[in-house]
Amino acid sequence: MQQNSILPTEGRIRQQHTTRSPAPPFPAVPGDATAELRATLRILVVENDGPAADCLVGGLRRHGFQADSVDTGRRALQAYRQADLVLLDLDLPDLDGLEVCHGIRASCDTPVIAVTARGTELDRVLGLQAGSDDYMVKPYGFPELLARIEAVMRRSRPKRVVRDVIIRGPLRIDARTREVSLHGGRIEVTRKEFDLLHLLASQPEGVVSRKQLMVQVWDDSMSRPGRTIDTHVSSLRGKLGSSSWITTVRGVGFRFGRP
Repeated sequence: MQQNSILPTEGRIRQQHTTRSPAPPFPAVPGDATAELRATLRILVVENDGPAADCLVGGLRRHGFQADSVDTGRRALQAYRQADLVLLDLDLPDLDGLEVCHGIRASCDTPVIAVTARGTELDRVLGLQAGSDDYMVKPYGFPELLARIEAVMRRSRPKRVVRDVIIRGPLRIDARTREVSLHGGRIEVTRKEFDLLHLLASQPEGVVSRKQLMVQVWDDSMSRPGRTIDTHVSSLRGKLGSSSWITTVRGVGFRFGRP
């Protein structure tokens, strides 16, 4: 099925079926007072439609931003740490954009603006609950997008903190040294076990789907989640001394718990 593009016409961003690469549509703004701020911002565009992504990246660059794009949720979860802000389309070929947003929010406070054709009130609520800082529905105006980017960055940039150390009761997970300790005693875990535990502990109130685990821990969006995850969960439960640290949510995935 052909995807909807985001292409500009007379200052608007609209949805349109196309296979042509658009010409650069957005002239730079001379003497822009925010030029210095924009030049320091790295924006990641997550957009499945190639021409739309090229158009949006081109417009951002012409307004002084550093911008690049990826076209899948898997690549977004690999690249977002190098960005200061993410423009996230929710309709992606491998992962739902809400899962990607959850994944980003689980590990850091990088601002996310959902840019999507999903426009119902429920869609907006779900997007904001997933962790997006703002929500824009296609079609939208490019000047409005610029204003929202600057507003989000004014609120978010001073608070951006990567969660290197997670402490959940007696359990301490240090992403800098990749060490896990329980009641002060170090627990030896494998690389995948650490990544799995860190991801679950990063979002203790939410359920992490098996598909999200496969993408973020095993870097695999194609394989069907199977015994690999269960084996690692079982091993972690044994090392932590209780199955309550990781709770199975049948048919969905896993939730971080506490014994």
